[in-house]
Amino acid sequence: MAVGTLLVGCSASVDVGTSTPKMSLDKLATTLSEKLAATTGQPKPDINCPEDLAGKVGTTTRCTLTADDGSPLGVTVKVTSVDGDQINFDIQADGTASPAPN
Repeated sequence: MAVGTLLVGCSASVDVGTSTPKMSLDKLATTLSEKLAATTGQPKPDINCPEDLAGKVGTTTRCTLTADDGSPLGVTVKVTSVDGDQINFDIQADGTASPAPN
């Protein structure tokens, strides 16, 4: 699956007691899957993210997309702007997948 850079905007809820909005790792994975499927015209890929995404410009996280053949592909998410509880970010998938596990 070849994927270029995408600009995606998503809403996130603000944690109680903090002014920094966060998007849960589950919401982030679901959003990435939906956006990549819409962009490529392929079924939604299986994506796992290791942590919540903090709504602070410049914050990055690495998620993993698992292709149909089981090979993993890294996906970098970088926050580009935050407007209230709206977190906007770029998605950059690695150019090549790692070999599928045996």
